[in-house]
Amino acid sequence: MTSTDTSTVRWNPEALEEILSNDKGRPVLFTNARILTMDPLIGTMSGADLLFVGALLVGVGPGIITAAADDNAIVVDCTGLTIAPAVVDTVALVGGRGHRSEYVATLTPGNNPEFLVVPDSLAADVPGALATLMTRPEQVRALVAAGRPVLWSGTDVPGRSTAPEAGIPAAANLTDRPRLGIWIDRNDFLHQELTADGRYDETRGGRPHAYHGRYWIDGNRIDYLDDLGFWAYGEFQGDELHHAGYVMKLG
Repeated sequence: MTSTDTSTVRWNPEALEEILSNDKGRPVLFTNARILTMDPLIGTMSGADLLFVGALLVGVGPGIITAAADDNAIVVDCTGLTIAPAVVDTVALVGGRGHRSEYVATLTPGNNPEFLVVPDSLAADVPGALATLMTRPEQVRALVAAGRPVLWSGTDVPGRSTAPEAGIPAAANLTDRPRLGIWIDRNDFLHQELTADGRYDETRGGRPHAYHGRYWIDGNRIDYLDDLGFWAYGEFQGDELHHAGYVMKLG
């Protein structure tokens, strides 16, 4: 992805370098922006700041800049620019959430800092900002995911994360050998065996081979592709495996 707008090429290059080399947990402050939070309580703010540390958004609103020097923050000037969520809760966008606590993907303190920075003229609202990313990416000043830049000045950031290759992997990720074995739920109803060849086999209520297929482990997540064709998932939490309402431990 390359830029055709030379005015964006030089946008805050020093700040980008500082963010990419930030391995000491320094706060990052995008300042003097119009911020479309999508939070029904906070709303839209002008001349405001957005502060995050690592993958945690810790502050939004005017006046945060006053403590930037105290906190040794990396400051990114966003004069004339709008910050909008990069991940959008479309149900909330059309008014389909009944409570603020149900909202996801808003620029609310406590959430992930995942946002777009685009010129005010291209971001009348959140859909407009997203349309800019999709149709005019060269105009995007920044795209930040979990606190790390993905795009900057309309171009890919060096070393950025890339999407996994499409398609079903050839084999499971079995780097964590202690997770192999038979997982048994608290009521001794479900037995799920994970084997070294990337296969799982479930016994349910004494019925053998109720479900069986392939699995893949990525961090604490496990994905299943059953031989019947459906997908499912689970999550390792400490010494427990949570899957489809069951909580299992190695037998």
